[in-house]
Amino acid sequence: MTAARAAIIAAPQSGAGKTTVTLALLAALRRRGLLVRAAKAGPDYIDPAFHAAVTGVASVNLDSWAMPPDLLDALAAQAAEGADFFLIEGVMGLFDGAAGPAGRSGGTADLAARFGLPVVLVLDVARQAQSAAAVVRGFAGHDPAVRIAGVILNRTGSERHRAFAAGAIAALGVPVLGALPRDAALALPERHLGLVQAIEHADPVAFSERLAAAAEQHFDLDAFMACAAPFAPSAATNCALALPPPGQRIALAHDRAFSFIYPHLIAAWRRAGAEILPFSPLADEPPPDSADSCWLPGGYPELHAEALAAAQKFSSRLRRFAQTRPVHGECGGYMVLGQRLEDAAGRSHAMTGLLGHATSFAARKLHLGYRTARLLSDSILGRGGTLIRGHEFHYAALSGNGNDEPLADVTDGDGRAVESGGRGGNVTGAFFHAIAAEGRA
Repeated sequence: MTAARAAIIAAPQSGAGKTTVTLALLAALRRRGLLVRAAKAGPDYIDPAFHAAVTGVASVNLDSWAMPPDLLDALAAQAAEGADFFLIEGVMGLFDGAAGPAGRSGGTADLAARFGLPVVLVLDVARQAQSAAAVVRGFAGHDPAVRIAGVILNRTGSERHRAFAAGAIAALGVPVLGALPRDAALALPERHLGLVQAIEHADPVAFSERLAAAAEQHFDLDAFMACAAPFAPSAATNCALALPPPGQRIALAHDRAFSFIYPHLIAAWRRAGAEILPFSPLADEPPPDSADSCWLPGGYPELHAEALAAAQKFSSRLRRFAQTRPVHGECGGYMVLGQRLEDAAGRSHAMTGLLGHATSFAARKLHLGYRTARLLSDSILGRGGTLIRGHEFHYAALSGNGNDEPLADVTDGDGRAVESGGRGGNVTGAFFHAIAAEGRA
């Protein structure tokens, strides 16, 4: 089987337009009849959902900080298998990441160096022209293990503006592969955790067609494809699961309030023989009685607090479920397991009351970063002493601690203690999202 050709789409900073450019390339290549696949560097739920909407196939996260190297290689190999073209969308700026050993920062550059893939740099030139060449020069020479194979300009204001920036960059010997003009029709709407979810987009098919047309008009697709490299990472055949399945039949909350769970976890659980049983708390659906565990992912419960408080069948049946079987909530799911959730307007809504804490979204404070959790006892996440790597990204805060036992000793990327989550009976929860088990302490 011929190896997929692959490239990484990166940028000097967040907000440069990586997602728009990635989606446009995916849509245009697919319109050429190519089988395309995508992945996202680092911890992110929303961008991979847009990848999947365009390609028709689930996108995977590749996180060099949170994932052991053999798991990283295995997921990359699985994601690219059978594809003609494989694109990895970067996270933040190309060289941004957490402190840690070389190659395990979580940064996009780790993946470029590990897999030997060329980087196409997306430059937002809305407020510069020839100065963009200085940025490219710096990025091209910063790390000899990371090769800048080309540049795509974003948010050009005119043909003259494009020509100024492109000419200065081309003089460096770095190909300019295209330039997207400023166009509100290509913008993705945002909210407090980033882009609005793909499932909430008004017309994803029409949007994908607009992106494909823009790429065909403004990119040199042949030159882009020529700068990609064959991708055939070595993958251990006996790679361990990222996390063990939390049950044989897993009730998984899934709707607009609960959608943040990593595809690699679900795929691994299914490969291990587990069955996923989706249900919608927003539709007042309880976890199926046939399930032997229940998982409430993160999402946007703060936007749907009133509807969740009114979902009495969901709440009462979840409480009955938890009397005999494990229930776990991550971030937004953890908020719903508590006593109350205060929304942005300061209104308090009763939640399921399975744990003793309360949360508030009224006084927003950003909690963002990698987390290492050492489980204090056996739970749905694994055996006591297991180290789990993951992250937090939310604006909610605890407004009441309750009297639950702590779930884990949780530290941030700098080793500082942070909120530990809670457990009570069969119920566990925490603000951190699990990505992969690291081993046992």
